[in-house]
Amino acid sequence: AVKSSDYAEVIPNFMADLDGQRLFFLGTDKTAFGSRFGKNVYWNISALGNIDASYDIFSVYETRTQARINWIFDELKKDFDLTGTDTYRFDRTKAEWPADAAAADDLWRKRLKNDVISEILNAKNPAATADGVKTKPVITSEEIQNGKTAAEVKSPKNAAAIVASADQKSIEEAETAVRKRYERMLKNVGEIENSDVSEMFLSTIARLYDPHSSYFSAESYEDFGIQMKLRLVGIGAMLSVEDDYCVVKELVPGGPADLSKQLHPNDKIIAVAQPGAEPVDVIGMKLRKIVEMIRGNQDTQVHLILQPADAPDPTTRKEIVLTRDVVKIQSNRAHGAIFEVPDADGKTVPYGVLTLPGFYNSNDSDEGEAYTASKDVAALLARFQQANVKGVVLDLRHNGGGLLSEAIDLAGLFINKGPVVQVKDYQNHITIDSDENSGIAYSGPLAVLVDRFSASASEIVAGALQNYGRAIVIGDSSTHGKGTVQELREMREFIQQFARSPVKTGAAKLTIQKFYLPNGSSTQLKGVVPDIVLPSIDDYIPQLGEAKLDHALAWDEIPSSVFDGKPLDAKVLTPLREASHQRQASLEEFSYLKKNIDWFKTRQEQNLVSLNLDVRRKQKDEDDAFRKEMKTERDRLNKNDYAYEEVRLGPPPPPKIKATKKADDQNPGVDPDDDELSTDENEDYVKGDIDLREALRVLTDAVSLAKNPDFLASGTAPLTAQASKKG
Repeated sequence: AVKSSDYAEVIPNFMADLDGQRLFFLGTDKTAFGSRFGKNVYWNISALGNIDASYDIFSVYETRTQARINWIFDELKKDFDLTGTDTYRFDRTKAEWPADAAAADDLWRKRLKNDVISEILNAKNPAATADGVKTKPVITSEEIQNGKTAAEVKSPKNAAAIVASADQKSIEEAETAVRKRYERMLKNVGEIENSDVSEMFLSTIARLYDPHSSYFSAESYEDFGIQMKLRLVGIGAMLSVEDDYCVVKELVPGGPADLSKQLHPNDKIIAVAQPGAEPVDVIGMKLRKIVEMIRGNQDTQVHLILQPADAPDPTTRKEIVLTRDVVKIQSNRAHGAIFEVPDADGKTVPYGVLTLPGFYNSNDSDEGEAYTASKDVAALLARFQQANVKGVVLDLRHNGGGLLSEAIDLAGLFINKGPVVQVKDYQNHITIDSDENSGIAYSGPLAVLVDRFSASASEIVAGALQNYGRAIVIGDSSTHGKGTVQELREMREFIQQFARSPVKTGAAKLTIQKFYLPNGSSTQLKGVVPDIVLPSIDDYIPQLGEAKLDHALAWDEIPSSVFDGKPLDAKVLTPLREASHQRQASLEEFSYLKKNIDWFKTRQEQNLVSLNLDVRRKQKDEDDAFRKEMKTERDRLNKNDYAYEEVRLGPPPPPKIKATKKADDQNPGVDPDDDELSTDENEDYVKGDIDLREALRVLTDAVSLAKNPDFLASGTAPLTAQASKKG
């Protein structure tokens, strides 16, 4: 529970919301604000409704920002020494604010060096000029010493001159780009309105209670309503601003971003450009303005400059092009495929894979015949059984949830009546939501595939099937862990004079309930822990998962409901887990995966980056070489993919939106083919999907295990509805 004393956090948290990288405020500001406002925040809010502190703090932030950016403009006129041994901490979200003006100056000199180096390393190939005329590429002194450019360089003296000239040109261009960025930042700060300040301040207070509570100004509330209708989302992505960065929180299934496979949750959008126009830096920009730039007319394009979530180097940039479109719910439908998987005897056996992007109900849509997630899944299961599949994988990866009613109905396709989820409200009243349908659509072996992005309703389904012992859950070390329910309450409900007024009011999004599984365990914070854990980069991405969010509600338990089932017996789980662990230790594809994870972890742990241009170039070359090596290895491993045939319910989906391929030297640090989710033509199942292959192998093991005399005698095959019922 939040105490009045906890409101002392509001002031430093609000400062951090304004200045996420701890660059503009000073340590003395924090002390002064705490002394002036910290003790009275709760009283001012609860008794007086007074938020003057937010405007006073913002005024100081605005003054500090204007002064600092003018200082930057002067600093950029000076020469930068990029040959020293200085380092810069690129992630300062947990750092202290600089103690005084002198410390801030020192910090900013390092930051500017890092900005310049980042621009140089991520600049488009200087060998290609605007009019297409080719010139010599930038040559580093290290390359000349290693003899890499001997064909182009006639003498060391000339080589040095070329290096000096080329490097100087690239530095000057980088400085120009950096100046433009801070010019835009200055403009953005000047456009922040009082309603934006109050929204940020009140959201800071709301997040004391949990990370999903917030406040919407009247304008933001209207935008939120538009997004929820999914009719004006230009690229089909839900965005938020965190620490001055625009972060992709969620992709709308079936939207342009989802279909393109170029944009991923937790990617940061650094800049936005319209065709033929220069990119506009959006760091520090209001979310509403960023959304306005990304939205547009149907069938028009928008260019996004990204910092990929899985990029080990925070200076990595990637440009993608998306075609705006109205999100078609048809593209959100469940779909499947029948895979031919070799068994222990080397014969291929059919297994069904059922992919569910979200829990939907199209009854409110205008796209013809209504359909729901549970009905679509039931239809696909019927098709699978006609093909005599030996097992089914329910793929809930990247499924962020949806309608609770659909999650209950869908779980009911695999169990014979019973509780699916328990819901507790803020008054500790518990409601049990059950599947009331006694029929089972599919009773055969079942595996559920999850990842860190599986959240809310998908966690309920995975957890319930795990509770019943109906399926084996496979995937990342845990699911997301969002076990809470939010409700929007418009301010006119609480302020009498606005009750019937046409004046637009803001709204509060408040957490009102928590989810619990049939056995009483909450899905909050811990999520669902798979029976078989697979190695994953997702486990090392910062801020991914509920447990990494500030003020996340605690995990707890309530009494178990009464249900006919129990978790998998050790005689089933142990051999399946041991077989998987043996493959993880011996198969090449897991060795490949672990190399990528180790490399990513190493880069993530490097909190300090060098401010020496040659050192950074060398590291970039090493990273590029590693990525190309991994791509070659992945292409070779992809030949082991199982053959499959897609199964669809609706009309064929629109063609995938593909990234425009660029030569490596046009997009430094990014291999145009280096996408784990690359597909051929219009296929929905990616090449080299290691997790899916392993899930299919686990099912194959379960089918083989059923031939064991112990199971034959009992008549209960592992991972079947009969086994879960008898326990």
